[in-house]
Amino acid sequence: MKKQNGTLLLLLTASLVFTSCSTDRNFKKNLEQTLLDNPDIVMKVIEKNPEKFVTVLQGAVQASQKKVANQRQLNEQKKLQAAFDNPLKPNITKNDVVVGPKNAPITLVEYSDFECPFCKRGYDTVQALKKKYKGKIRFIYKHLPLSFHKQAMISSKYYEAIRLQGETKATKFHDLVFENQKGISGGKKFLDKMAKKAGANLKKLTKDLDNSKVSEKVEEDMLEAAKFGIQGTPGFIINGIPVKGAYPPAHFTGIIKELEKRGKLKL
Repeated sequence: MKKQNGTLLLLLTASLVFTSCSTDRNFKKNLEQTLLDNPDIVMKVIEKNPEKFVTVLQGAVQASQKKVANQRQLNEQKKLQAAFDNPLKPNITKNDVVVGPKNAPITLVEYSDFECPFCKRGYDTVQALKKKYKGKIRFIYKHLPLSFHKQAMISSKYYEAIRLQGETKATKFHDLVFENQKGISGGKKFLDKMAKKAGANLKKLTKDLDNSKVSEKVEEDMLEAAKFGIQGTPGFIINGIPVKGAYPPAHFTGIIKELEKRGKLKL
């Protein structure tokens, strides 16, 4: 009899605590307090009815996860709508390497980390978009080296030091590092090899790594990313619309189509 009462109490409480929004609050509160005051009862019921408890708990967890996911999606939709109305404006200067036509209708800015595996996906997405919108897109790579990636900061400095020798060499270095990213754990040896393949003068490169212009450029990019609320990598801004994460090309295409639909972009 006690077992049956205990089981009934547990299931009733679980349904009240985890699934009900309309049950009398005072009754629910009192019942919860009773169980909190008598934890041994709860433990005994769980021990004797583990399957039922797990089933109820799993249902509650799944419902909670779904609710959180729906809320997150709703929040992202609101942010996206706000971005269409008030697009972000990255600062593109003479110190930024612009790949593609300078006056291209599509501007894609990426805040990235050479060591981040998700940024390799971001690289692949950028390559696909450059191919799909050839002649209509310009790409600007900016730095957001994450502190827990040991080779990220030095890789960013390599890129900027090579840029001082020519934008084409910097772009080639960028592509080589991402295409051979698995070797980045090799540190300076790997970076020197990629730089040499990109056509850089290693002696000048080594000297320029200590150039204040190099570290200042990386820091400027990081501060700009923070200003836009981009904390993880990769982060993108396409015609003022932020995209946080390694989304596939289709996601960007959807934004481009929406910009066209709203009359904010003409291809």
